[in-house]
Amino acid sequence: MFGRNAAESKPLRRAFGDVTNTNRQNFNGKNAGKVEKRNAGIVIEQRAQSRVRTNQEDARMRDVDILDNRDDIEVVPVRHQSIRSGTELTAEQKQRLDDIDERDSDDILCVTSYVNDMFEHYFQKEPMTSPNPEYMKQQGFINARMREILVDWLVDVHYKYKMVPDTLYLTINTIDRFLERKEIERSRLQLLGVTALSLASKYEEIYPPTISDLVRICDNAYTETQIVDMEFEILGKLNYNITVPTSHTFLVRFLKAGHANRKIVHYSIYLLDSTLQCHDLLQFLPSQLAAAVVMIARTKENRYPWSPTLQKCTNYTEDEVAVVAEAILAVRSVDKSNVDAVERKYSRDRFGRVAGTHFSL
Repeated sequence: MFGRNAAESKPLRRAFGDVTNTNRQNFNGKNAGKVEKRNAGIVIEQRAQSRVRTNQEDARMRDVDILDNRDDIEVVPVRHQSIRSGTELTAEQKQRLDDIDERDSDDILCVTSYVNDMFEHYFQKEPMTSPNPEYMKQQGFINARMREILVDWLVDVHYKYKMVPDTLYLTINTIDRFLERKEIERSRLQLLGVTALSLASKYEEIYPPTISDLVRICDNAYTETQIVDMEFEILGKLNYNITVPTSHTFLVRFLKAGHANRKIVHYSIYLLDSTLQCHDLLQFLPSQLAAAVVMIARTKENRYPWSPTLQKCTNYTEDEVAVVAEAILAVRSVDKSNVDAVERKYSRDRFGRVAGTHFSL
C-alpha cells in the first residue's frame, strides 16, 4: 500500500536518556512487600480477551476514490475516564517509597523542583488530547485495518530516518485526532500519515526531513504542495494544539520510578511501540498503556509486577494496571505477521533483539 524508499538517514539520536536509576537501592524485587490489592478502579464493559475483534468488517477494504468534500465530523465530547483512583498507600508502603529524583537534584535538565507538577499537568491534560476511541465508526472510507497498515509503514519510515521516539508517538496521536474530526477517503490516508510525520518531526527533531524527502518516501504519490496544504488542514482541525502528553512521555518517567534496567527498557518500548497499530487500544489513556507495559516488562524480568513507588508515581494500583496489561497481551496474541515493522525494528542489536519475546503476567 505504501512505498518504503527512504532518503539518506540523518545523524543518530539516542532513544532514551538515563532512565535506569540503577545506582539507587532497589526496593521493588520479588521479596519486597506487595502493594495492597484493591478493587480495580477501571470501568470497562468487557474483559481484555473480548476486546480483540475479528476485524472481519474491517477486512473489507473499500475502493472509494472521491473528493473529500463532506462536512466535518462533529467531535463527540465524551472522552476517556481516568482510572487514577488516588488510593492511599499504607504506612508500610510509604516507608518503602523511593525519591526517584534525588540523584538528579543537581542536574538542571531534570527540573526536579517541578517535575512532579509537570506530570500532574500531563495526567490532567491527557483525556483532552487523546482521540475518541470510537472515531472509526464515523469514517466512511477507511477502517482499522487501513490504519494498521499506515502505522506499520510509518514505523519503518521513522526508523530509517533515525528519529526520536517522541516523533513517532506524536505522529500517531496527530493522525487519530485529525480522523476524529474529519472524514477522509482512502486515497488521502497516506498523505495524512506522511504530513503528520512532517509536523511531528518539525516539533521534535533537530534535523527533520525535507518536503522533498517526504515526497520521495511516498514514491511521488503526492506533491510538495499537497503536503504543505495538508499541514495547514491538520493544524486547523487541531487548533494548532500539538503539545500533547503521549504514552512515551509517561513511559520514561515510569521506567525511572521502576528502577528499570536496560532489558526492561527494551521490553517496555517494544511493547509500547506494538500498541500503536491497534485501534482497539485507543480506549486506554497514554499513561495507562505506559504503566501496563512497565508491569509486563518487570514481570518478564522476574521482578514483582508493581511497587509502592510506581503506585505513587502513577497513582494506579496493581489491579488497575493489570486490566490494561491483559488487554495488551490479548491483542499481541492475534497473528499480525503481515504488519511486522515493529518486529523487524526490535530484532536489531540496538534494541536488544527483544522481538518475538513471549510475555505473560
